[in-house]
Amino acid sequence: MNSKQKKIKSRKLEKRPSSYSKISIIIAAAVLLALIYLLIPQGSDKWSVNDEGILSYPQNRGSIDIKVLKTESWPNYTLKTISFQSKDYAVEGLLRIPVGGKKVPAVVILPGATVPKEGTQTLADIFSINGYASIGIEQRNRGGVDMRYDYELWKNGKEAVEYKMVFDALRAVDVLKQEPLIDPGKIAIVGESNGGRFAIIAAAIDPGVSGVIGISTSGYDTESQITDTRDESTIRFYRSIDPDTYLKLIPSRKLVMLHSVNDSIIPIQLARKTFDKAKEPKQFYSITTGTHGYSEGMKNPLENELKLIFGL
Repeated sequence: MNSKQKKIKSRKLEKRPSSYSKISIIIAAAVLLALIYLLIPQGSDKWSVNDEGILSYPQNRGSIDIKVLKTESWPNYTLKTISFQSKDYAVEGLLRIPVGGKKVPAVVILPGATVPKEGTQTLADIFSINGYASIGIEQRNRGGVDMRYDYELWKNGKEAVEYKMVFDALRAVDVLKQEPLIDPGKIAIVGESNGGRFAIIAAAIDPGVSGVIGISTSGYDTESQITDTRDESTIRFYRSIDPDTYLKLIPSRKLVMLHSVNDSIIPIQLARKTFDKAKEPKQFYSITTGTHGYSEGMKNPLENELKLIFGL
């Protein structure tokens, strides 16, 4: 072998990783996978419905990756348009944090059906003035529900869209808990109309939520609707999407309901029926202003009840 051939062979040998290097790479990969397994809770988005029809998700849902799409600085608060992944849906939200440098309570705002995230900012303004952070989210299907479609998913052992909407609300709670300027022990959920239904269910199944306020909302009174139904699976499903089913899980946190006497979308009698099923502590306000949704007559009781919920 001449000198030229020896040089070529030497170069080829230099390019080949040694057995030791291969083993090192394999070990490093295994360690990395193990760390990922340990740091990310397994089954953190798994759902189940028990025999009573109560939906559940893990309390430890793991950290959440938050993407900041836009930042606006105002004299008294910072407003960020954010995005975070919740199962198969990228949830957009408006995250408002008061300026001040100290940890503050916070509120998840769930709008009613057809209402975009921008429609949460009337409430966000009120919360901001009172020194609270908030996140108003863009709900799947703009908060609309299709019970027949969800029932078909249920029959096939698949996760109903309404369940995922509850999970979206829980992940919004997780977003607030990760923010360094928010007190993770003082987070409430406020929901309007359909958003109020998801708010009640989410607060009930996550004991870390401080309290829940429903505006112009009610349960479905499933128990009075299933008297002629014999199929246990069907009964479980309709109970699982009814806020009334979850009322017993809210204490010792507080349930507050605000409802206009002029509401023609969800009559106040339906709201009263849900409230009567709830256990203490609870509070109901009959409001004479407005029709469906938030109105000016709700401002004072809303502010007062949040102070009580946060222990301020």
